Amino acid sequence: MNNRPLRSGKVARAIGSGASVPLECCQVCGHAPLDDVLSLGYMPPVNQMVSIGEVPRQQPWFPTNLLHCRNCDLVQLGLVVDPVIIFPPDYPYTSGTTKLLRDNFADLARESVAMLGLGKDDLVIDIGSNDGTLLSNFKNGGHRVLGIEPTDVGDIANSRGISTVKRYFGLSVAREVRREHGAASVVTAANCFAHIEDVHAVVEAVVEMLEHDGVFISESHYLIPLIDTLQYDTIYHEHLRYYSLASLKYLLEMHDLEVIHARPIPSHGGSIRVYAARKGAHPVRDSVRRMLDAEPRKAALAARLGSFRREVVMSKLRLLAMLRDLKENGARIVGISAPSRASTLVNYVGLDEGIIDYVCEIPGSLKIGKYMPGTRIEVVDEARLFSEQPDCAVIFSWHIADELAPKLKAKGFRGRFISPLPVPRVL
Repeated sequence: MNNRPLRSGKVARAIGSGASVPLECCQVCGHAPLDDVLSLGYMPPVNQMVSIGEVPRQQPWFPTNLLHCRNCDLVQLGLVVDPVIIFPPDYPYTSGTTKLLRDNFADLARESVAMLGLGKDDLVIDIGSNDGTLLSNFKNGGHRVLGIEPTDVGDIANSRGISTVKRYFGLSVAREVRREHGAASVVTAANCFAHIEDVHAVVEAVVEMLEHDGVFISESHYLIPLIDTLQYDTIYHEHLRYYSLASLKYLLEMHDLEVIHARPIPSHGGSIRVYAARKGAHPVRDSVRRMLDAEPRKAALAARLGSFRREVVMSKLRLLAMLRDLKENGARIVGISAPSRASTLVNYVGLDEGIIDYVCEIPGSLKIGKYMPGTRIEVVDEARLFSEQPDCAVIFSWHIADELAPKLKAKGFRGRFISPLPVPRVL
């Protein structure tokens, strides 16, 4: 392995210490100083939710600053918060409740099995396995599976017969897993590879679990559509890094891994799926070159990020103006869905229970019966949407608004829908 940044230890500290660590240099290459891109102000953890009726209590808020490294082009958050705060044991997110994610994980399994020729004896390990939705596709295909998930959501996976280690992922866990289960043909990290601090230790641990010709498959929010469609709502403390393929390639090559395949996927409003393996273990596909050629680099990326900052501010003002006009005309406004990204949007724009009466979630969501983080906006069962028929509903999962709106109309909602980003519009 090539040398990691000498100052990367600035990010590391004991899990559970409660400490937050400001970044002094790039998480990948160690370059300093980093360029300021955008500040969203102080934000609460997006998945710390207080139960409805609970007496208001002090909650932590942390600065949310986006930074750009001009050396390796990594875009990253300026503060690392203790994962015990960001991913509490009662973490309320379950990936199985979202159809788009279920479909995406099924696609990942089909694609990787066909591309890599996986057999029945091959072991697939998923880091941040949540409720086991991704691994269920491999298990149903007859492959051996193992999940690694630090929160109580892992109990759901275990109850479904998907063996899950309830631990925070790191090198000691990787070595333990390899001793007890053997080496993996595939290690996946879907929507969590950008979440775990000390990314070099994470990659080391992944490599530790892989067969010699094993493949690491990651899925992360993709920087390019994030910029192009003003997805400032995906900026929150769980997301420490926002990868382009170029910055991800730079990181993996520091650990003697090469990208062998990459492609954009629609999940979370625009993500990137990347296959990596030890150099020479697998042929490199043309998809890698095509994506790299299409990405802005260095000065071009810095210019794009400058435009992004200006447009984010204007998007906030446009949404506020639209909601102000509706409220002045007596409209009753609610929200649709409470994904993590909704917390950033609500708090950055300054929405509260005086503007948004409540937010609707599908039955079974662990967020029902709680307040949106940082507010007193209640999260309720979507049945209330149909019984009360408010005038307008803001779709906080706006990246799937064109899919959600017709379904809610078909179920009986007669009001108007508002998509808040990238440009607020009535559907």
